[in-house]
Amino acid sequence: MTRAADLGIKIGTLPSGQTASIVDVPGVGVGHATVWRDEPPPPEGRGVARTGVTVIDIGGNLFCSPVPAGGAVLNGAGECTGFLTAGEWGLVESPIFLTSTMQLGRVYDAACELLMAEDPAIGVDDVIIPVVAECDDSFLSESRRMQVSAEDVRAALDAARAGIGGLAPEEGAVGSGTGMSCLGFKGGIGSSSRLTPSGHVVGVLVMTNFGEQDRLTVDGVPVGRMLPAADDPAAWPPPAGSCITVAATDAALDSAACARLARRAGLGLARMGSTGHHGSGEIFLAAATGRRAPRGVARTGPEPLTGSQLNPFFAAVVEATEEAVLNSMLAAPTVIGRDGNYSRGLPADRVAELLAAAGRI
Repeated sequence: MTRAADLGIKIGTLPSGQTASIVDVPGVGVGHATVWRDEPPPPEGRGVARTGVTVIDIGGNLFCSPVPAGGAVLNGAGECTGFLTAGEWGLVESPIFLTSTMQLGRVYDAACELLMAEDPAIGVDDVIIPVVAECDDSFLSESRRMQVSAEDVRAALDAARAGIGGLAPEEGAVGSGTGMSCLGFKGGIGSSSRLTPSGHVVGVLVMTNFGEQDRLTVDGVPVGRMLPAADDPAAWPPPAGSCITVAATDAALDSAACARLARRAGLGLARMGSTGHHGSGEIFLAAATGRRAPRGVARTGPEPLTGSQLNPFFAAVVEATEEAVLNSMLAAPTVIGRDGNYSRGLPADRVAELLAAAGRI
């Protein structure tokens, strides 16, 4: 798995955490379930599936002990269940599930069942609205059949919990990122982290599915215009398809600060070449574990960071988002999907050569 750091690419000025991923935030884990099959097209079979589920678990029982959260939308041609509740209450009370557009309902149902089985108070004391976000992978994956099962959701959730405190999660064409395309090449799942001067961690995970090759920019270098364009229409993914960004930190942030933090993810996407296309859903969510409290109990922990105290966290999200998008592309090989469509893997060696020529590495 090639990552930006492997090529000597240094995005921004802040240092990254130990794994340079969102799991550097204490208590956070990531898990994937990849659905990859080749069957006859409907109605004879389920067709070519290049899809899956990715779960970001923030640790512990989030229904019993939710964490402050907030979100932002750059362009809203997408869906994220639980987003309105998180904005209204300023809390997130479930792991965050990522999948493809047409699988969202199936993942939501499975998430409800899994979380209810773990905590009998769910559905009795109060209902739960799991956070499930999507991007459209139908360029590579058959969307006319339900490709994801409840077992896939269970496997991704179990893997996320097992991954807490572990190595950087798999990136690229894995889990919910299996069928995604980004900036004219293969996209998918990417992650990164930054350490603030105060010693806190900010981690980001993205599911990338947006943009055109001509706009691909790496550390300020217009790499997309320097790489050969695909001459085969089957390798031309549509420019719109969305980007979900999840940020987490161990700092003492309240919901308003989390919303401000989430909004800065858009700057990281812009640095890579996003313009927030009309048909794209750029949806951002941030959560902070530093002021976690039991459900229904007033938060009495550390005073929340406010004002200019947040500036290092804003910078961290921008840098980590930019690097996470790049990682999602560098880690992904060429993937052939339905109807012969394919997304080309970003040529890592050539990218490194172009950045070296520009004096960036």
